[in-house]
Amino acid sequence: MPLPPPPAKRAATLSPDAFDAPARATSKPARVARARFTEAALEAPANAPREAQDEAPVAVLRDAGAVVEAPVMREPAEAEAPPARGRRTPSADTAAAAPARKRKPARSSGPSKLFVLDTNVLMHDPMCLFRFEEHDIYLPMIVLEELDGHKKGMSEVARNARQSSRTLDALAGAPNADIAVGLPLDATGHREAGGKLFFQTRPLDDKLPAALPQGKADNQILGVVDALRREHAPREVVLVSKDINMRVKAKALGLAADDYQNDKTLEDGEFLYSGALALPPDFWAKHGKTVESWQQGQHTFYRIAGPVVPSLHINQFVYFEAPGEPSLYARVTEIRAKTAVLKTLRDFNHLKNAVWGVTTRNREQNFAMNLLLDPEVDFVTLTGNAGTGKTLMALASGLTQVLDDRRYTEIIMTRATVSVGEDIGFLPGTEEEKMGPWMGALDDNLEVLAKTETSAGEWGRAATNELIRSRIKIKSMNFMRGRTFLNKYVIIDEAQNLTPKQMKTLITRAGPGTKIVCMGNLQQIDTPYLTEGSSGLTFAVDKFKGWPHSGHITLARGERSRLADFASEVL
Repeated sequence: MPLPPPPAKRAATLSPDAFDAPARATSKPARVARARFTEAALEAPANAPREAQDEAPVAVLRDAGAVVEAPVMREPAEAEAPPARGRRTPSADTAAAAPARKRKPARSSGPSKLFVLDTNVLMHDPMCLFRFEEHDIYLPMIVLEELDGHKKGMSEVARNARQSSRTLDALAGAPNADIAVGLPLDATGHREAGGKLFFQTRPLDDKLPAALPQGKADNQILGVVDALRREHAPREVVLVSKDINMRVKAKALGLAADDYQNDKTLEDGEFLYSGALALPPDFWAKHGKTVESWQQGQHTFYRIAGPVVPSLHINQFVYFEAPGEPSLYARVTEIRAKTAVLKTLRDFNHLKNAVWGVTTRNREQNFAMNLLLDPEVDFVTLTGNAGTGKTLMALASGLTQVLDDRRYTEIIMTRATVSVGEDIGFLPGTEEEKMGPWMGALDDNLEVLAKTETSAGEWGRAATNELIRSRIKIKSMNFMRGRTFLNKYVIIDEAQNLTPKQMKTLITRAGPGTKIVCMGNLQQIDTPYLTEGSSGLTFAVDKFKGWPHSGHITLARGERSRLADFASEVL
């Protein structure tokens, strides 16, 4: 049963004997004496003063059908530490049946909020039941009906609906589970969840406007929220929904509503880790006295110590540019205690270091090429606006390491098949042929990379194109489950349209010797329910930040054409 309405309460006072008990008494009679009420207390009028309750915890006792609340003296050690969940006191049974009321945060022994979940939250994240910490969760009956209606099919939404149903079944089938008093959310091993789960088991009397259609599922959920808000006042009842219109409608009716925030890695995309850090103008003045430097091959290493070290991450790029002083472009290779080691970069702006005929044109592209060609970096993420060179650099570095260095056996390219507009329907042919329309970016960049000298003739160009295409395989994401890539160079294009779960599925396909490159533009998300903060690309950038075998760079300047650059700024 759902939370019962709060019963009528009568104030009570403690007998003098309760205060005469020793503060540190540990015997059972002493504990019982501290919670004992006098007959005069039970017969006190309803408007009796309750100043003592503001200074002490509350015990709830039932006598002749009336619930009485009064302060209870406790040991100092018990007052400082939070009470253990599941601990039984003489009033525990009656307290569990009564609704947990909102009290002062420092004094409350129960959850302060009651969250009513919309169906789309469960279908978005099946583990959402365990993401609300100590708060309680309430599921209207219409939510269970909608879950049942969406469980059929092979889509991700259908899988999430089935997983949510299995989770609810596991909670209901846990030992000593009692729906009447709420199902403990930590019964299945999720200790981070301290609240309870309640189901709607009876009709609720709502006061919604008559103009709202009563048969619509959204309006039924709003009616449940309205009834619970009035029934359990002053406890805060909040609707959680991924539907923007649902939240707007709830706020128009005076109901508290919020988005499901747990799936968002970042609140604002501007705070995403960029992978590069500009050193302050006084860097050498503050760090130059203690710097150590040494040469190893073509690279120079600097060991620095100073105020900039705590803000650095492994494989983060740093640069120093100041008029009249030599520039520094380096990558953080080691952070130990209060010191960091910087390693200078290889300059791919110079024609002698061209990669498959491609030279970098700006600072960020040079940073990205250093990551793409480093065999110690297994996972690279590239973000940036259209025309910043993400796909071209990834393909050029991949062809060099596959055909020239023989570091990888082949290039595997895939992308999220999300349309910008209306879908064009089923596509004929094999898996690779079906992916053909989605791989226009691959064809455009291969046309640039396959250029040879005019003296090679038509046969030379045809042979080069055939060689390149023989080492590039186009795969669909739909068939990635269970695969393992050995010594492959995997490119995931348009990764901003992936969910965190899809991103995890793709990255975990990597076997020994495999490098994965994820690219995307977070300003061009076409998946309906993803934002910059909840995209799988943002998720990967944030989670891999600082791992010694991964790197990220945000490409800042477009190099496609002056028309494309201007359009990116003004449109």
